[in-house]
Amino acid sequence: MGMQNAQGGIPVVILKDGAQQTKGRDAQKNNITAAKLIAEIVHTSLGPRGMDKMLVDSLGDVTITNDGATILKEIDVQHPAAKMLVEISKTTDNEVGDGTTSAVILAGALLENAESLINQEVHPTIIVDGYRKAAQKTIQLLEKMADRVQPTDKEILGKIARTSMQTKLVRKDSNSLSDMIVKAVLAVAEKVEDEYRVDIDDIKVEKKAGGSIKDTLLTKGIILDKEVVHGGMPKKISNAKIALINSALEIDKTEFDAKINISSPDQMKSFLDEENKMIKNMVDKVIASGANVLFCQKGIDDIAQHYLAKAGILTVRRIKESDLTKLAKATDARIVTNLDDLFEKDLGSAENVEERKVETDKWVFVEGCKHPKAVTILVRGGSQRVVDEVERSIHDALMVVKDVIEKPLIVAGGGAPETYAATKLREWAKSLEGREQLAVEKFADSLEVIPITLAENAGMDPIDTLTSLRSKQLKGNKWTGIDVMKGIVASMHSTDIFEPLSVKIQIISSATEATSMILRIDDVIAVAKSSGPPGGGEGMGGMGGMGGMGGMPGMGGMPPMDM
Repeated sequence: MGMQNAQGGIPVVILKDGAQQTKGRDAQKNNITAAKLIAEIVHTSLGPRGMDKMLVDSLGDVTITNDGATILKEIDVQHPAAKMLVEISKTTDNEVGDGTTSAVILAGALLENAESLINQEVHPTIIVDGYRKAAQKTIQLLEKMADRVQPTDKEILGKIARTSMQTKLVRKDSNSLSDMIVKAVLAVAEKVEDEYRVDIDDIKVEKKAGGSIKDTLLTKGIILDKEVVHGGMPKKISNAKIALINSALEIDKTEFDAKINISSPDQMKSFLDEENKMIKNMVDKVIASGANVLFCQKGIDDIAQHYLAKAGILTVRRIKESDLTKLAKATDARIVTNLDDLFEKDLGSAENVEERKVETDKWVFVEGCKHPKAVTILVRGGSQRVVDEVERSIHDALMVVKDVIEKPLIVAGGGAPETYAATKLREWAKSLEGREQLAVEKFADSLEVIPITLAENAGMDPIDTLTSLRSKQLKGNKWTGIDVMKGIVASMHSTDIFEPLSVKIQIISSATEATSMILRIDDVIAVAKSSGPPGGGEGMGGMGGMGGMGGMPGMGGMPPMDM
């Protein structure tokens, strides 16, 4: 079905055989439908009353979650326009950690509203421009509206963490968990001039099924999922002096084939003694530094293990490089490459290093570091699925706390800022001339999809809720939102539902960008794979012959979405 154009009866074929093209209105419809379907998938999981999704992958592994980014990552979307929405949820997750579901729902609403304008013959470029202006205006409104807070105010940070967890499986335990999360983030936050910087990688999250969510704990130090290397070593050392080494405690075997001719048993013995001496020499250097704990990134020879055990040094080997770096940050040790450079000043310290059983595994706990710049949260829960979901919730909460510490501006939750911005946008739209006004009004409608969805998921009547929300806000309380748990419209200050401003801004900008990109596409050309069997691309035999662009499921003779 190449692009054909009869000139004097001769068809002019530009595209390769079996290529498919969807043009104009059809292409837009197809893309918008695809994107709306994605938004529909996650739409029921927004808010504290949102539902979870159970995702089963090809191997039969099960994930149960309501984290927008995770849902979309797991379902392996094929449609190219729908993939763009998956990407904005990923970006939002990486940048701010929370609000992934909202970003996708907002993009879905923006596209749906754009579709009605396209049907009224408004040109997509005008819609895109209107949306861009509206997004900028919305961000300004939210920045004006936000409250500035102290970046290290534990109480506020706790509320932020709890708000993020309200929508997750862990909400019953959100009080104890949010305290842990705030402590962890404040521990690793670094002050640079007037601002704070937080590297989320300094907070190690280990998980182990067993116990309950209540047993989750925060250590001022690092937990390693490794055991002590030798049975003869102490299992616990208090007042630990820790050496971190990233080279192996074994003798390098030479690269090339070296033959050693040994003609008598004595020679054999002296050869082995020599090897032994070299290894003992290495261990002696560790002992000389005064270390009583040794963490090594590489292997440790059996003979070395024996000597270390004799010296009473608790040793763990084959530690991941990332964990070694965290150990250095937590214990204030220096990672040493050459044992000749190991001195007392390079050692780190911790109150306790101890091997403990966690369910069936033995793990090493490094605890009680003085001013740890890296800490560990050990997540527990009734089953592997629960632990996985708790870990995702903790990630989101850590991220929002980081967001506020780095940019200490917050807004209320519960759909309050969106409703407020929508009302203001409608007033502002009246000052615009031309058709952009329509686009801005549609943008305002789209923002309100957030409170509407929150209400729907809580079993409230969306229309009544929204009208009551608008009228209460107009009476002067811009922080009025939906208290989803009680099913009423109330001031969010009384319910302590707060979110970082940076999350809201990220949601609006990424949703607008994705929408603009999809709206500007008016032609989708799917290229056939070369040298397929003749006519293979035509019959679309089980998507035969359509590879390109990540195996785009038929943009032509197939139903609009085949996910």
